Amino acid sequence: MRLYLINLARRPDRLAAMTRRLAAVGLTPVRVDAIDAREITPTAMDATFAQNGPLGEIGLGDQCCTLSHRRAWRQFLDSGDHYAVFMEDDVRIMDGDWLRNADWIPAGTDLVKLEHYGPQGQAILLSDAHDVGRGFQIARLRSRHTGAAAYILSRAGAQLLAPIQHFTLPVDHLLFNPNNSPIFAALDPEQLVPAIARQDEFIGQKSDIEAFRVGFRKINLTYVRRELIRFGYDLKLVPRQLALVLTGRARLIKIRTVS
Repeated sequence: MRLYLINLARRPDRLAAMTRRLAAVGLTPVRVDAIDAREITPTAMDATFAQNGPLGEIGLGDQCCTLSHRRAWRQFLDSGDHYAVFMEDDVRIMDGDWLRNADWIPAGTDLVKLEHYGPQGQAILLSDAHDVGRGFQIARLRSRHTGAAAYILSRAGAQLLAPIQHFTLPVDHLLFNPNNSPIFAALDPEQLVPAIARQDEFIGQKSDIEAFRVGFRKINLTYVRRELIRFGYDLKLVPRQLALVLTGRARLIKIRTVS
């Protein structure tokens, strides 16, 4: 599988660090030139992003990140390959063996999340687990587990995503949030357990996007309204999730990153 690495031109330091990290596990990335929020005016995105989607306004940094992923998906489709790995440039990889080929991925799987995003010990609802060897499993994602720093996508999955012209959600919610993603059911994403990737922001460094999110985290009426809307979307999925748990079809699993 090719590995597409999304990287800002003004961050050659991150490209160098990721190239070293990947080389340490025997991998060579294909660089994808990320769209830089510092060079884009907000109005330039008005036709591409909803002003008031399910999670409220999408910040300029997240907008550019989303379009950078779309650029990578389109580059993948031009290759003719059947599967590809996608990464952002601030990821630690703990086990590169899963990224060399797609032989271990069950037929019909279009999206596999490789990372653990969020606090240590976070529990995620998963179902239909399959052993894939060496003590690892992949299981169907049944609850929100955002973050799009490391994942595998099939050609069929990319064919669903790459043509999108108008986004109502940032890329990680589009891929991994069943509460409000219009394409989640079609992608039917799986989680690799344990995870093999972790973003630097959970290890000690912040994402470049973080600076563009500060204004959205100020405690005011807009923030409260946005959080209430998010909570409402979370509640909508609870009956279905409870049914899966009570019938034994799914269970909460604490996600960890392999050491």
